[in-house]
Amino acid sequence: MIPSPAPRRRGKLPARYAAIVMPLVLSVLMTFVVSAISTLRSLGPTPAFVTTWPAAWAISWLVAFPTLLAVLPLVRRIVAFAVETPRSN
Repeated sequence: MIPSPAPRRRGKLPARYAAIVMPLVLSVLMTFVVSAISTLRSLGPTPAFVTTWPAAWAISWLVAFPTLLAVLPLVRRIVAFAVETPRSN
């Protein structure tokens, strides 16, 4: 009898997608908060805020996600220049 392979764990993406998932999650969370603050400051806590904020968030996310993908390599270089790398034992 041939042993069956171990069942594959479900629910997680392969590690190769981390370079896309990290900026995706970061852009969603950042634009969610920043657009809320900006829209609330502009309109105040009114019913107009509730109807305006989702569109403001969507537009800001459409700009932020591709921008993060484009600037992330530069940010990594800047961080590597500014932060000491750990010494190997």
